[in-house]
Amino acid sequence: MGGRAALRLNLRARLALWAALATGLAAALVALGLYVAVDRFLLQAQQDRLVSAVGAVQARVEASLGRGDDLYAALMGTQGLLAPADLEAILDADPETRRLDVRLLTLGNGRAEVLSTRGFPAGIRLNAQPGTYQIGDRLVAVRVLSANRAALTVVTDARALGEARRAFTRSFALLLPLALALSLLVGWTVAGRLLRPVRALEGAARSIGSGGDLRQPVPGAGDEDELARLALTLQTSFARLAEARERERDFLRAAAHDLRSPLTALRARVDGALAQERDGERYRADLRELGQDLTRLSDLTNHLLLLARDAEALARVPVPLRDLAAQAVDRARELSSEADVDLGAPRSVTVTGDRVLLEQAIWNLTANAALHAPGASVLVTVREEAGSAEVEVRDDGPGVDAAVLARLGEAFYRPDASRSTGGHGLGLALVRRVAELHGGTLALRSQPGEGFTATLRLPVKAGGGEAGRVLPSQA
Repeated sequence: MGGRAALRLNLRARLALWAALATGLAAALVALGLYVAVDRFLLQAQQDRLVSAVGAVQARVEASLGRGDDLYAALMGTQGLLAPADLEAILDADPETRRLDVRLLTLGNGRAEVLSTRGFPAGIRLNAQPGTYQIGDRLVAVRVLSANRAALTVVTDARALGEARRAFTRSFALLLPLALALSLLVGWTVAGRLLRPVRALEGAARSIGSGGDLRQPVPGAGDEDELARLALTLQTSFARLAEARERERDFLRAAAHDLRSPLTALRARVDGALAQERDGERYRADLRELGQDLTRLSDLTNHLLLLARDAEALARVPVPLRDLAAQAVDRARELSSEADVDLGAPRSVTVTGDRVLLEQAIWNLTANAALHAPGASVLVTVREEAGSAEVEVRDDGPGVDAAVLARLGEAFYRPDASRSTGGHGLGLALVRRVAELHGGTLALRSQPGEGFTATLRLPVKAGGGEAGRVLPSQA
């Protein structure tokens, strides 16, 4: 394993090696194509010259024989028309045919007679078929004369083809290493330039990680190219992490403050109750006050637990929203005998979700309206519109201004006017979180003197939001 780690190359070296490999492969393919094309061109050129020369030699031979039918007698010398020296003279008559060698084969009287120049190579078959061939370093052309009674074979030296092939191979063997070395150098240089922004990103990420400033600008962020978009994505992600960390810090600070207050009150009341002897009625009053503080502390703890609920742990069961709204209305009426809370739900609406969270969300909306708008009329409406289920809680109380409305739903935010009514500022934050977990939304509308309306919208069908997969119901 240590040897493998030692042989592992960095990205720049790998890019340079890939560039060299691509260059070598391209050079090999180009060289192979050139080799085949040039070889075929040279071979075809020599064959064309040979064919042209064979035509001239054939014409001269036939002219020397006088185009007679007794070709065999002419070749035997009985008429003294043609001899080996005559063949050489025919070839020497033209510079194009001077370097050729010729063989003339005739058949007659049951005998085969052969007449050839002195340089005609051995090993050329007498029964070669008409055509043009390459045999070793020679090109051979065979033609038929005098009604198939004679065959003219012409041979030329083709060593130039072999020399050209060997020269091409030597050049390729010399140039390929040079091309690979050059491509390695160029690839190394280009890879270094291309990876310079990546090194800048690496340094920026290291600086952000060590310094902890997630809002620090990332160099090169933009939309010009892939690296710029990567830098922009990292910068955006870091900014979101910074926001999440700030929200978490504020949440923990506010939670610690709100937890410390009831705990301090509990300790003070316990210490005061134990400081001196009291009668039974006084002890009962102290215990009632302690119970109220414990209830507030319990509610705060439950809300914190619900806010921290993991989306993967949500139960996914059919939940009748009208039943939950009816329960919330009944509980709100028990808060005060003067509470004017009504339910408007013409028909049942069922969604798929976590019953505990949805019950708490609807109760928070109803209790928020009943507690923060005392004496106002509150109407809880459940309906289904455009594929979404809506739970709307509307009161005709004093309402809030735009500045307060913009911050409602933040964890532990409580307007100054509402601090006298108790609570810990998590009610609407929990409702918003429940809506997000179920793929829904929470909409708040209000103006001073025109009441307050909170609308919880949920998808009727299962799925959506952060609640990924369906799990069995959990208590």
